[in-house]
Amino acid sequence: MDKTLAWLWLADAVGSACQYARELLDLWPDPEALYEALRSGSEAPPFCLSEAAARQLLDTTPFDYEERLDHCLLTGVDILTPDDPAYPARMRDLPDMPLVLYTTGDRACLNDRRYVGMVGTRRPGAYGRQAAFEISLELAKQGVVVVSGLADGLDSEGHRAAVQAGTPTIAFLGTAIDVTYPAANAALRRQIEEGGGVVCSEYPPHYPGKTKGTFLARNRLIAAQAEVLCVAEARLRSGTLNTVGHAERYGRPVLAVPGSIYSALSQGTNELLRTHRAEMLCRASDVLEQLGTDAQPQAEETAEFSPQDVSEDARAVYEKLGPTAQGVDALCAATGLPAGRVLAACTELELFGGAQVLPGRRYIAL
Repeated sequence: MDKTLAWLWLADAVGSACQYARELLDLWPDPEALYEALRSGSEAPPFCLSEAAARQLLDTTPFDYEERLDHCLLTGVDILTPDDPAYPARMRDLPDMPLVLYTTGDRACLNDRRYVGMVGTRRPGAYGRQAAFEISLELAKQGVVVVSGLADGLDSEGHRAAVQAGTPTIAFLGTAIDVTYPAANAALRRQIEEGGGVVCSEYPPHYPGKTKGTFLARNRLIAAQAEVLCVAEARLRSGTLNTVGHAERYGRPVLAVPGSIYSALSQGTNELLRTHRAEMLCRASDVLEQLGTDAQPQAEETAEFSPQDVSEDARAVYEKLGPTAQGVDALCAATGLPAGRVLAACTELELFGGAQVLPGRRYIAL
């Protein structure tokens, strides 16, 4: 018997986020041996399992999972189990460790790197997007692997920043491994996989089970893989704070970006800071300090930008730019130039080092 089949059998019976997963493996580190003991009748199902899990172990066999294993092999989905050296070491001691992870991309980045989680609201403001992107970008440039959930909003900003920096990033899904949610992130997922990153899920291809609770279960994996969890922007009630709770349970430090006291989008982060559940996050160096590392010097930049080196349109746009990101419409209104000329000016400023483009085609001065 392929031992992977025994792991699939056990993981399906136990389910995701089982709080007794580690205890179960302490009792039965070899799922194949457990199957043989149950089949012979020499052992009863482990006492730490629920009645439903125990019943499924008795009603199924590892051989029931041959079709799933074959499908994964044919479609390029890797299956990671605790027997595999590529299984994430940061999860091996979790009480609710995943017994199986399905992955696409390069699983090598799951170990022997530095890891930071970047999470936040799915409907952020420009402030949260800029904070998540820029902090993630600087961390990725330092070789830190950004960990998040490939969701809308700030998860995506963290992943995009890592892709832009050319550093692997890890995405944990709350869906089946063959489903990208939201579908609009399919291209971003391909970039992650092609750039040396990895996408992981506890749920197999064509997952037939209920999806209620799967995203909350996924949150614990982001918190577990991260050495530090960063929250860029969050409402007072949000799934982001569920991830924070897991980080606290695992002993991972939490950092939060402070926001306006008048913004509902920052109520969650400000409350984390007010109650001392999180420390202040204002720049990437705050995270590196938590990791116990110093920023490495970056490659020397090009010559300092001079407005005299660019066209009249570019100078007009540059005069209206500042540290707050502005979209094309705002720059059109500020300069009186049509959109086509503003876009051309922004591209020129990027090339000459006078401006940086942020997600959503928004620009800041450099």
